[in-house]
Amino acid sequence: MPKMPSMPALVQPDVKDVPNYDDEARKKSEREALEASERKRRGRKSTILTSGKGLTTEAELNQKSLLGG
Repeated sequence: MPKMPSMPALVQPDVKDVPNYDDEARKKSEREALEASERKRRGRKSTILTSGKGLTTEAELNQKSLLGG
């Protein structure tokens, strides 16, 4: 029966070789993405005419419409 070869030694990377998670490029891209989503939200918000409760005014039912004659 053949013998199993020995495992190679594991080499840990130096701390200086590991990229930093909180670098400036990542912070800048996250800030730009947040600002873009805020701009989109503000744009859509102006088109919404009702609140979460629904319409706040009474419907005018006594007017004639083009369809109802």
